Amino acid sequence: MAEFIKKKYAIFSNDDLKNFSLDLQRFADPEDEGRTEEPTEKKIRDARQKGQVAKTEELPQALVVILGFSFIFFLGEWIFNELAMMTRFYITNFNSFYISDRTTLNEGFRVILFLTKILSPIFGICVVAGIVGNVVQIGFEFSAHPIKVDFSKIKLSPAEMIKKILISKRVAMNLFKTLFKIAVVGFSSYLIISADFGVVLNSPDISVAAALSKVCFIAYKIIISSAILLMVLALPDYIFQKQEFMESLKMSKQEIKEEFKESQGDPHVRARLREMQRDILTRNMIREVPKADVIVTNPTHFSIALKWDQHVMQAPSVIAKGVDSMALRIKEVARANNIVMIENRPLAQALYKDVEIGQEIPSELFKAVSEVYSILYERGRLGSVV
Repeated sequence: MAEFIKKKYAIFSNDDLKNFSLDLQRFADPEDEGRTEEPTEKKIRDARQKGQVAKTEELPQALVVILGFSFIFFLGEWIFNELAMMTRFYITNFNSFYISDRTTLNEGFRVILFLTKILSPIFGICVVAGIVGNVVQIGFEFSAHPIKVDFSKIKLSPAEMIKKILISKRVAMNLFKTLFKIAVVGFSSYLIISADFGVVLNSPDISVAAALSKVCFIAYKIIISSAILLMVLALPDYIFQKQEFMESLKMSKQEIKEEFKESQGDPHVRARLREMQRDILTRNMIREVPKADVIVTNPTHFSIALKWDQHVMQAPSVIAKGVDSMALRIKEVARANNIVMIENRPLAQALYKDVEIGQEIPSELFKAVSEVYSILYERGRLGSVV
């Protein structure tokens, strides 16, 4: 190959050809590049709502086979007697039937109802087994999304189709399961038939019904033993399907960031909303300052506006409070409205820390607040004392 390239393109030197390499990563699916992060709970939850779950088909199939054939085995005598009775009825009364469109239709409906009575219990137990086999793996989740056709995801790329059909872990696993099933069924059939080979050889010496019963029992043992062995395959297959499912849901760091923005909101937008909320709260709080009885200050860092309506409130309440620049704003409004300001550092700090806006003062602060209101009373700014 190197000699051919050398002859074809003389611009390459021997050193260039020795260092020639082909990066196979260039042929990787671009959609998988950068998907190194584990899927988030939201990603898994959304996939589940779309019907994308990790499950093995071996478990429900094995349960359907085991329960279905067990039901047939235990009801076999009843089914055989019912079929024999119907066959005997039509054979013995065939000459007495008047063949017409109406009688044929009536007898057809009668046969359908008869077969429904026989087969519906078997179909019912198979449906229940299939549902149970899926529910024990993924729980109960109904989704119509898998039956919807998304034409945007259909890509007519022969290279991608060949890659997905021939070169994938899923194809290799399905091939292994198929070969394993053939080996299991063949090996279990060999062991059972070998053990009952004498019964098969002696079947011509007994009645047809007895021979049929023995052969059916041997077939039943082959089917059930094969199904039980296939259930053993369900565990490693489920582990494989789970790993493939989680691998398919892996996300890039950019996808995680976008998902966080969608679920939590854009940080810039949330910051702006918080700022707007603070502005609204500040405006509403400042409107209440002119209604205050007194402003308790630190004197520079804290300002707390107190209001007491004896007819409505059991104790004074905080109608506005602020620190630093907000404290200065409250003082400005208080001066403009001739509101008394009293300096009490411990009380101001306690009120700012422990009492929310609109909340009445706690009992442990009654004494300190009463002293403030006593000063107001002495200055003639209040009708009575706390």
